[in-house]
Amino acid sequence: MERKIKAKVTGFRAVDGAGVSLVRVLGNETAKMFDPILMLDSFDSTNPSDYIAGFPMHPHRGIETVSYLYKGKMIHKDTLGNVDSIGDGEVQWMNSGSGIEHEEQVPASERLLGVQLWLNLPQADKMSQPTYTKIKREDIKEIEFDGGFLRLLSGSYKGVQGHKGEHLPLDYYDIHLNENTEFVIETEADDSVMVFTLIGDAYVSGQLIKEKTAVKLTDGDRLTLKSTDNPSQILFISSKALNEEISWAGPIVMNTKKEIQEAFSDLRNKTFIRDAINFKK
Repeated sequence: MERKIKAKVTGFRAVDGAGVSLVRVLGNETAKMFDPILMLDSFDSTNPSDYIAGFPMHPHRGIETVSYLYKGKMIHKDTLGNVDSIGDGEVQWMNSGSGIEHEEQVPASERLLGVQLWLNLPQADKMSQPTYTKIKREDIKEIEFDGGFLRLLSGSYKGVQGHKGEHLPLDYYDIHLNENTEFVIETEADDSVMVFTLIGDAYVSGQLIKEKTAVKLTDGDRLTLKSTDNPSQILFISSKALNEEISWAGPIVMNTKKEIQEAFSDLRNKTFIRDAINFKK
């Protein structure tokens, strides 16, 4: 059964961090619809003044952040002691778990193009041990097909295995279509599936979708994408809906208001960063 469009969300211009101009596509109001994807921010600029202010040190708990830069550079530092960077075509995957603080510096480049996802953690994993992973260019498989190619950022595609997350499954594809190319993806019928038109307009399940639009799909076992008279670049994101309560306050996403209050109490009392021996197994 072909998946159909359930909802479309076009992003709006927002400012975050120390003054980074971005397009916020998904957020608090779309969290239940796009479960388990909480947030999607899109970056696309050839003007460094839009983003070089970066994101100073800030806390997270209860989520995984997955940053994909098709173009540009991002430098990461965190309270685990990691100092690392990603560049063109690479992914930064951070599980905040029980609590982490990190900063993201964004140096000037010819073009900054990419997205950051917030992936909700299951209730049982909210207080898991924080981790940081860089998925390098050479570890991302590129799979060619007639009329384009697919970059396997995570998960699997037709038996090819990419990076595997520690908590929720995430099939994350960067799909490049030449002009007037049709591409069909087979899916598990009950997976939570969305796409984002990163570059160019495209047809999703037969409906024309404008660039920088997130589309939530109904259940089904296949999805048809098609480019227009111009090439397109589409991000395909598939996971499992959690169907759990969401309590969200700024950089903290938990299941109850009490847990949110505890998180901010931990921040005030400087007990936010847990000892390794205190992590839930």
